[in-house]
Amino acid sequence: MRILGIDPGYERLGIAILEKSNADKKEKLIFSTCFKTSQVLSFEERLLLLGKEIHLIIKKYKPEVLAIEKLFLTSNQKSAMHVAETRGVILYEAIKAGLKIFEASPGEIKLATTGYGKADKEQVIKMVKLLIDMPSKVQSNLNTKDSDDELDAIAIGLTAFAKLRF
Repeated sequence: MRILGIDPGYERLGIAILEKSNADKKEKLIFSTCFKTSQVLSFEERLLLLGKEIHLIIKKYKPEVLAIEKLFLTSNQKSAMHVAETRGVILYEAIKAGLKIFEASPGEIKLATTGYGKADKEQVIKMVKLLIDMPSKVQSNLNTKDSDDELDAIAIGLTAFAKLRF
């Protein structure tokens, strides 16, 4: 089974492709990145770029499931609306490609990865690195600020594997 994990955002989009077969003890990280859009572009241009990127990722890696974080309420309504619209573009591309959709809240992701629904970011990061097989080169690249979005995408993918019980 192959899962596309997404941490949605219109400025920074965490993307991860995870895979696990019946013979595997752990999920494997096939690909991850933080796709960024420029602030100088209009929001509509950013959505177009995000949609194109998701389309290319789906075409290249052929996942069967999209695992995406549910939108949580924030005090910044404009930002929340933009993230909601970004999720819409991502969901559209996934549904168009025939992917099953799995959604989880931040608390559900924390619970699935750490066993504690109110875990902090550092606890989630530590557990994600323990739970998944990834090349050491990739693991060393996941120690930057930009890697937070990638690690969140990996965590949502791991949550989908845990909840869907493949």
